[in-house]
Amino acid sequence: MKGQTKQKEALSNEQLPLLIINQQAGAIDVGSTIMMVSYSDSKGQHHLIEACAYTDDLETLAATLQADGVEKVAMEATGVYWMVLYELLENHGIEVSLVNPKHFKNVDGQKTDVKDCQWLHQLHAHGLLRASHVAPEIYRELKSYILERNIFQKQKSDALNRIHKLLTQMNIKVQHLISDIEGVSGMCLLRGIANGISDVDELLSLIKIDKLKANRADLVKSLKGVYKKSYISILKNTLKAYDFFKSQMREYEILIEEVLKKMLPEDEQGNKVKVKEKTSYVRKNQYNINIKEYLRHITGIDLTMIDGLDEISILEIISVTGLDVNKWPTAGHFTSWLNLSPRPKISNGKIIGYQKRFTNNRATQCFRLAAQTMWQNKGPLGQLYRRLSYQKGSKKAIKAIARKLAVIFYNMLKNKTEYERSQLQIDTKKQTQNRIARLKKEAAKYGLILREVDT
Repeated sequence: MKGQTKQKEALSNEQLPLLIINQQAGAIDVGSTIMMVSYSDSKGQHHLIEACAYTDDLETLAATLQADGVEKVAMEATGVYWMVLYELLENHGIEVSLVNPKHFKNVDGQKTDVKDCQWLHQLHAHGLLRASHVAPEIYRELKSYILERNIFQKQKSDALNRIHKLLTQMNIKVQHLISDIEGVSGMCLLRGIANGISDVDELLSLIKIDKLKANRADLVKSLKGVYKKSYISILKNTLKAYDFFKSQMREYEILIEEVLKKMLPEDEQGNKVKVKEKTSYVRKNQYNINIKEYLRHITGIDLTMIDGLDEISILEIISVTGLDVNKWPTAGHFTSWLNLSPRPKISNGKIIGYQKRFTNNRATQCFRLAAQTMWQNKGPLGQLYRRLSYQKGSKKAIKAIARKLAVIFYNMLKNKTEYERSQLQIDTKKQTQNRIARLKKEAAKYGLILREVDT
């Protein structure tokens, strides 16, 4: 027995070598001006080179790696410096893994670019790195256009806020009587004031009063203010900025539509499916193109039927995730990537808490924003949100509902199944039985017995 114990100890003390999984692999430490590259060629020889970040040098680097037989390359996600090199390597047929720096930098040692790329190369050769999700090129293009449009949308909103402040300085209160100052009537009044019109009757002649809820007497009082030249000049220039931001939003909508047309399926004759133009009135920050119809043709299902998710949210989510959700084996993997599933901290076989994780994932933000609207939803998701919010607080309720919305989105996109709200209906009978069981258990602690009485 003692001999067997010593033999087991000897076996356990032996260091098992790590197998090299990726033979012809490399790693790049990405910088703003210099790239440190460590790789193994087809002959098994190790190379350590330095390359500049100029486009010609990056093209040469990609060609060198391809000529030396490098099949896989890992690089860390450093700002936006990795994007150009990622696309160049991708175009040269090299499989690129974008790695979160937190996954490989928690090792003590001197921090240098050379050691970074060598350590990254070693981990990648042994298959110890997990690649981050990077959508195909067409979705990256779509995402960049959407982000730019969102920036101009925010700037347009800032211009409107400055107009509201300016009207208050002029002691004009019409913005409090008209529900939407950005609407037709509101903008007609603003442009009239900017053009130097200060007469109240002349301003009211620019709009249709009968379509407003406010009466004429209140509108007359609200338009009497301080029409100083400085205020009118500022309003005129701010309206120019507003018009510019709105026109830029429209320009990016045209670019977004061009990308969506490329993603449309073909009909039986081999032509792209045609999408009808949007005929309804476009309000505020809505798209001027028929996003809902584009998404229905591209995905094959109507994802906007999901409670809380409109066509703009679906478009932003797809620009991040893409349409191929099979890269996440299950809905659990998908929600974990979105940072919507709990990560328990287990010690001694017991859960001692949960990890707090933060993410800037735009898809996660869309699901969470959709979950926030459930407080007034009358469906099963709204009932669940209000119950969880009462029991555990609104923060946990938002995350739980966002996770459920992500699961529904994943299953619909993967299985091409329509949204059925009836499947989410809460079993009220079972819920009542669970509540009675909890009350009986609570009463038993105090030596009481609860009996059901027929009514």
